[in-house]
Amino acid sequence: MSIPFEQLRRWPDVEAPDLAAVDAADRLILDESAAARAGAGPDEVVVVGDAYGALALGAVADGAERVRVHQDALLGERALAANADRLGLAGRTTPLPLTAELVAGARVVLLRLPRSLDALRDIAGLVAAHADPAVRVFAGGRIKHMTLAMNDVLGAHFARVDVTHARQKSRVLIATAPTGGADPVAAAAQEGDLFLRAYGGVFAGAGLDIGTRLLLAHLPADLSGGSADDPLIDLACGSGAVATHLALRHPSAFVYASDQSAAAVRSARETAIASEVADRITVVRDDALARRPDGSASFIALNPPFHSGSAVTDRLAPRLFADAARVLRPGGQLWCVWNSPLRYRPVLERIVGPTRQVARDPKFTVTVSTRR
Repeated sequence: MSIPFEQLRRWPDVEAPDLAAVDAADRLILDESAAARAGAGPDEVVVVGDAYGALALGAVADGAERVRVHQDALLGERALAANADRLGLAGRTTPLPLTAELVAGARVVLLRLPRSLDALRDIAGLVAAHADPAVRVFAGGRIKHMTLAMNDVLGAHFARVDVTHARQKSRVLIATAPTGGADPVAAAAQEGDLFLRAYGGVFAGAGLDIGTRLLLAHLPADLSGGSADDPLIDLACGSGAVATHLALRHPSAFVYASDQSAAAVRSARETAIASEVADRITVVRDDALARRPDGSASFIALNPPFHSGSAVTDRLAPRLFADAARVLRPGGQLWCVWNSPLRYRPVLERIVGPTRQVARDPKFTVTVSTRR
């Protein structure tokens, strides 16, 4: 049975004609790994970085039993589940965190190459440490997003890295003979009293990107909210820099941080612990602020993402703006930093309420929107 790729959807993630649920790299990974998967037993095929289920469901449709899957994005997990239901393949995959349990004893690993070399290093080290010694890793992507440094990262943990022929502007790296690995460890950095921790793939890593730095420099000293019932909120929290900054600057305030990325949530929790404010910060993996009730917050900070996988898009932020507006009380404020060319101010005005510019530099704009 071959999977009907045309039926795969990105839902509940953003959908648009130029945002696909499957691409040529997915197909090439499945084709290159077909013989290896045919010889694998139950629980011996693992998929990492599958965007919306093309790899995992493709492997299941080809006969793989009990495929273990790690997807960093929560919406990716939900899309895979929805696609499995649609194709009659529900219950054939198991979502797991990026830990030894995911890859223990694996003989075939299908991997969509992440944009971050640090993320690739985390995955390669974990596989080399815990998979079967005969494991074969099929790591593929679009050629325009691949670099020679990816070969070097794999080569640090595997004795052999082969490169397939290109097809439809995609290529696969095949890594074999693990030489030793390790479980992922968060990178560390310090910014004043802010002790940052970040696992591979988290935006900006263990540092402050220039947009977040601009936002932190202009957040007001006096903020509404901060109680247990009305916490200060860091939406799309990444490494937890904003959430931890808020907790440090407002010693009696409770902070709520949310991100759909598993690596971000893990990083934010460790940032809070390292900065000694974990007792006042709640970090959750969620689709925006879905767990929060309507009208339950007075303050939200947001540095919205603009990458969906390897695609750059301006369609992600409005969805976050809308959920922030739902959660804000009338008169509550959304403080947002965004790439100036994206011109989000009219969108914020429409979705949230009156919006004014607070700061601007050559690349970023900080605005505050008041919930109408």
